[in-house]
Amino acid sequence: MSKARIILEDGTEFEGRSFGCKRSVSGEVVFNTAMTGYPESLTDPSYVGQILVMTYPLVGNYGVPERAVDNQGLSLYMESEKIHAKALVVFDYSRSYSHWNARESLHQWLESEKIPGIYDIDTRALTKLLREKGSMKGKLVVAGDDPALIPFTDPNRMNLVERVSCQEVITYRGNPGSKKVVLIDCGVKHNIIRCLLQRGVTVVRVPWDYDFRKLEYDGVFISNGPGDPNMCIPTIAFLKQALEGEKPVCGICMGHQLLGLAAGGKVYKMKYGHRGHNQPVRDEDTGMCHITSQNHGYTLDPDSLGKEWVPLYTNLNDGTNEGIRHRTKPFFSSQFHPEAASGPTDTVPIFDKFTKIL
Repeated sequence: MSKARIILEDGTEFEGRSFGCKRSVSGEVVFNTAMTGYPESLTDPSYVGQILVMTYPLVGNYGVPERAVDNQGLSLYMESEKIHAKALVVFDYSRSYSHWNARESLHQWLESEKIPGIYDIDTRALTKLLREKGSMKGKLVVAGDDPALIPFTDPNRMNLVERVSCQEVITYRGNPGSKKVVLIDCGVKHNIIRCLLQRGVTVVRVPWDYDFRKLEYDGVFISNGPGDPNMCIPTIAFLKQALEGEKPVCGICMGHQLLGLAAGGKVYKMKYGHRGHNQPVRDEDTGMCHITSQNHGYTLDPDSLGKEWVPLYTNLNDGTNEGIRHRTKPFFSSQFHPEAASGPTDTVPIFDKFTKIL
């Protein structure tokens, strides 16, 4: 394997070896603390524009599953149709792999989708640096390329939701499907759609800036997505009008932030965000603690909301808000991912809570 480097905007360099596609890229460097789930993470649209650092040292040992879809066109083992992360950074890449569902190696998959990877990186040192200084712009430069010709890029200055949202309305028929949910696609993971379909509702997936008010529906579900939610101006405007009614509204991850913005709140960028499977949150209504899967770099300021809104979940590591609910109307949200994929499924009942009030 040829040499490659990670170069951060502060001038720090980490030298390693290239795998996957041998090409140089730039993006925002972020870290994920999960021990498993790299196929799901790489295909999560929320990682678009980001160079993903895995803190767990061994990556690739169970290969990559087949790229199969169900009868409604949803991926069976991944979270979208392709890899969205700009690059993958690991300490130890496993060339050999073993799993009942593996069809190819991680190297082969990255190569086929033209995504570069780098291993032999001290990911512990890199992660400590990102924790101390915050997520940074960075670039992966392969041997033979001039770093000066690879400019740093800040994906948070772009409307990333526009890039990953669907381009037309897509309907997924539920069984029995009598209840209809409008799913605002800001970069939805397929398991969110699966979880809704498993509860018998019909899902109408609409683009991020689609005026869903023209549709007949029983509830609104706002998906996860990448980047700065403040850029989703049309989405926020349509949600404000939905909040004037009484139909249930639920948001996950960016959907939670968009709900907060529509309610008049403020969202700000975190130092390095939450990305992994081990984030503890407290349910403020019951006092129960859940271990959750998360992937976000922005957070909602609950103090910026009016008195009709109350915190629903709180992160027990740093005290940031993890969910809100309306005092009298059927509106609520979670910053974490109840659908997991991958990660713990402690909070999957959030989908039951939503579909039962439709």
